[in-house]
Amino acid sequence: MEDLAMPSSILVKDYMQHNAHAIPVSANVEQVVDHLLANHLTGAPVIDQSRQVVGFVSEQDCIKEMLNSAFFCAEPPPVSSIMRTDVLTVTPDTSILEIAETMLLNKPKNYPVVVNGKLVGLINRRMILHALMHNDEARYVRY
Repeated sequence: MEDLAMPSSILVKDYMQHNAHAIPVSANVEQVVDHLLANHLTGAPVIDQSRQVVGFVSEQDCIKEMLNSAFFCAEPPPVSSIMRTDVLTVTPDTSILEIAETMLLNKPKNYPVVVNGKLVGLINRRMILHALMHNDEARYVRY
């Protein structure tokens, strides 16, 4: 009889988004907001010229800054002034189950996928749910 447990080898590389919609560190907040809105994103990794992940910026980071700038009518600040620099990243070979368990601890919703520090993709809660659902359905195949 087959083991019906969910496989532990569900990997990020099988479910990640290869286009991470990265934002260059040279962008300003207005450009970031345009990018997030145009691509229907809640956040995006920030990269340097060599595609190294240097930060992550979210809608929430932008809202705070947009409220501040609405009162002062100043030039939009650089993304580096609002981005989060303590970015949790994963590799293509990271287990989906490991990330799902990490998310239970109220960790980030989005994880840049890196190889040797360079951005190769993104995985988020929706993709994790898809992977878990897809692999859970395999358990219920009728014999």
